[in-house]
Amino acid sequence: MNAHDHFAEHQARFAQRRAEPVVVDCDRCVVRGPAACGDCVVTFLLGGPPAGVEIDADERAALDVLADAGVVPPLRLITPVSSVPTDPDLPAC
Repeated sequence: MNAHDHFAEHQARFAQRRAEPVVVDCDRCVVRGPAACGDCVVTFLLGGPPAGVEIDADERAALDVLADAGVVPPLRLITPVSSVPTDPDLPAC
């Protein structure tokens, strides 16, 4: 698979996700610390955790292609879940 096909595959995968931009807020990342930040694309590209960065779907796909190729580390952002969606078809606990 060439780089163009790899990028197209990632674009298709992210097109299935929400088309909204990803807001990278390092202050909300639950794994923030030397171990995760030192191996995160945000630190790699910006030199440290920013106040907030907005990454659109195309940019996210491009970063994933670069990370999969080993050129940059992956985005390590993990944000806390504020609520858990419920399935109305499941019985209540």
